[in-house]
This record gives sequence, structure tokens and C-alpha cells, in this order.
Amino acid sequence: MARLALVTGTSTGIGRAVAIHLARRGFEVLAGVREPEDGPPGLEPILLDVTSEGDIAAASARVGRSLDALVNNAGIAVNGPVEVVPVEQWRRQFEVNLIGPVALTRALLPALLEARGRIVNISSISGRAAWPLIGPYTASKFALEAVSDTLRREVGPHGVRVVSVEPGGIATPVWEKSRADAERTVSAMPADARRRYDGLIAGILRQGERLARDGLAPEAVAEVVGDALTARRPRTRYAVGREAKAQLLAARLLPDRVFDALVARALTAGRGDDRG
Repeated sequence: MARLALVTGTSTGIGRAVAIHLARRGFEVLAGVREPEDGPPGLEPILLDVTSEGDIAAASARVGRSLDALVNNAGIAVNGPVEVVPVEQWRRQFEVNLIGPVALTRALLPALLEARGRIVNISSISGRAAWPLIGPYTASKFALEAVSDTLRREVGPHGVRVVSVEPGGIATPVWEKSRADAERTVSAMPADARRRYDGLIAGILRQGERLARDGLAPEAVAEVVGDALTARRPRTRYAVGREAKAQLLAARLLPDRVFDALVARALTAGRGDDRG
């Protein structure tokens, strides 16, 4: 009998690539979506907004007594300076990226324990190294890393493996959606705040354009998730992409002030290219 996997956020990007890849590797995949027509072709879609108690209960009922794999992928990215991002947007960021995965994991944990299954949390390199202007997103991923560590130490002795996958620059629609939200936030900023952060905003926008052009395909993350779910002894963390691994190494080895300077340099590089 095929192993059963539930993947959240499969309408686009990483989640869609993961669901398709796992099906190709022999899993029966339940593809979490917010609209039935958004499900990957050939897979069973389930309505699953991770902030909805009703959707989570229905997903648990569909899974039944045994689940081999849970991939917590659904997420959003709220961007902007800490000073100006409204508190309600911080709450929305954490509801989707942290509270949702926790609630779903709690509901499905009996089935995962029964199967001695695996949990893969799709984090980010931003959950290990913080950059300016993406504070809400970064904070939610740091928190998800902490939950992954905690859960691994709680349920690991009972046979459930917990893995954190940390992509670097991946070309996905989440950044296009967050950019529109960020532009609304920037447009509402007071003039003095806009002057204060104008250089950082330009740098982050350039980084976003570079990711759209040069970022890894979501399939690169899907392959790592597949390996994490099938390896005899999976690692606790997988950084995806050379850029992510280099950034992680720098954040680990360099003093904070030196890393701060590298971040500032990365965001000012190419500034002259914008002058016409």
C-alpha cells in the first residue's frame, strides 16, 4: 500500500512541486488547497486553509488513523520595516506561518505516531539569518525552526522524525504576492520613515528582481523534501542552494557586526545601475 502524505499550500510554487514529486516517488498525496480547482493535476485535493479549525478537523478525518508524512509548506510573506508594518499584519503572518502549522501538526500527530511517520517543515534560510525589511516573515520562520527543534526532541523518541528544510533564493509566486502588499505598506509610510528606509527598500526590491530571474526552481526543494521523507536517517536540517549554505556559514562564523556589514553591502550593490 502506498505511503500517505499530506502537503499544504500546493496551489503554486514549492508546495505544488513537492506534491507532484512525492506522487512520482510512490506516495499517495493529499494536496492541501484553498480552492478545489487549484490542486495539482492527478492528485486528491483537500480544502485546507491552515488558519481554519474546520478545515483542519476535516483534513484529520480524511487522513484517518495513520499518516506517513506531513509537509507543512503553506505560508505568506509580510514585508516592511518593523517600525511601519501594522500589528495586525504581524498577527496574520504568524497565524499562517506558525500557528497554522502547529495546529495542523497537533491534529495529525496521533496518525503520525501510529505510522512512525515524518514531519517536514518548510522553513527558510531567513529562519536562520535575519535580513532587514522582512522582519515579520523572518520572525515567523525563526519561530518555526524552534518548534521543529522542540517537536523533534519530544516525538523523536517515539519514532516520528522532524525535519526542517531551509530554501534560499527560490523563484516562487509568494514573493510576487508579498511585493504587492509591501508596496501598499510603503505607500502608506510617513515621509520621514520613507526617507529613512528608502535605500534599504531599493536594495530589497533589487534582490527580489534577482530572485525572480536567477532563483532556483521549486523542484530543487521538492527533491530535498523527497529525500528527507525517504532517507533511512534523514538530517534534522537541509539548506537548499549554494547561496543559502554560504549565508548560513557566514551567519554562523562571522561576528554580528561583520555580518551586518555584509548584508548592508549586498543591499547597496548595484545601486548605481538604477541611475538612467
